[in-house]
Amino acid sequence: MQSFTLNNGLPIPALGLGVFQTPPDETTAAVASALDAGYRHIDTAAAYGNEREVGDAIRASGVPRDEVFLETKIWISDYGYDETLHGFEKSAAKLGVDRIDLLILHQALPSDFEKTIGAYTALEKLYADGVVGAIGVSNFMVAHLDELLERTTVVPAVNQIEVHPYFQQREVQERGAAAGILTQAWSPIGGITSYRDYARSAFEEPVLLALGEKYGKSAAQVMLRWHIQEGRQVIPKSTKPARIAENFDVFDFELTDAELASIDALETGVRGGPAPEAITLEAFGRPIPEA
Repeated sequence: MQSFTLNNGLPIPALGLGVFQTPPDETTAAVASALDAGYRHIDTAAAYGNEREVGDAIRASGVPRDEVFLETKIWISDYGYDETLHGFEKSAAKLGVDRIDLLILHQALPSDFEKTIGAYTALEKLYADGVVGAIGVSNFMVAHLDELLERTTVVPAVNQIEVHPYFQQREVQERGAAAGILTQAWSPIGGITSYRDYARSAFEEPVLLALGEKYGKSAAQVMLRWHIQEGRQVIPKSTKPARIAENFDVFDFELTDAELASIDALETGVRGGPAPEAITLEAFGRPIPEA
C-alpha cells in the first residue's frame, strides 16, 4: 500500500474506503470486506449515521487498531467551540475509540463562518491534547482556506473535496498544495456523474475505457490511478466485496504523463455535489444523535 505523508508527518494510506450513504446495516460488511482486501483507511462522518458500525467492523476484523487509519467529520450542527468538542466525544463514543486519526470539518459553512472558526479552534485543542492525530477540512474553497489560515494556527492536514475527471477544482487543489494541505478526493471515480447533470457517466468515458483496455483495468481503476499519481488521496465507496477489492487493485500499473494529461483534459467545470455556499444551517442543519 502506497501512502502519503500529512503536513505533521503522519502517514495516511493513499487509498481508503468511504462509507457515504452506506446504510448502517450494510456498513459493517463493507468495512469488513475492505479490511480483508487490505484497506487500512476508513472514512466516515457523524452525518452519515454509521460511525458505530464502522467501529464494530474494525474491532471484529482482527486487524490491530493502530494499523487502521480512522477518519471522521464534524457536522455543521455541531460547529462552535464547545459544540465541536462535544461532537468529538459523540463520534469517539460511537466509534468505540479513545483517539481518532483524522478529524475534519465537513463543510465550510460560509453563511456562519464564525461558527466554523470556533469549530476549527476546537479541533486545534483536540490535536494539542493528542486525542486526534491530525485535523483538516472538507469542501473548503480558496476563500474559505485563506480566511481559515489567517485566523487559526494549525494548517489543515487535508481538504476533502469533490474531484473526478469531469470536475477537478484545480485552483482549490493548488491553493491547498501551496499551504501543505493534501487534497482528498470524494467521488473519486465519478459515481456522482451517474446521476447528476453530465453528458455521460465517467464509467462510460471513452478515454478511460481505452486506457482500461490497454492496462487490463476498469475505468474506475484508471481514475484511481490518475488520482494517486497526481498526489491525491482517494476514498472510493462501494458495498460490493468484488468492487471493493477491484478498487484496491491499482498499485500494479502506471499511467504515462501523456495519459494523465488526457484525463486532465476531461474537465467540464460541472460540479456534481452541492455548492459549498449553499450549505447553511437553515437548509442542512440537523441534530447529530448522542448515541
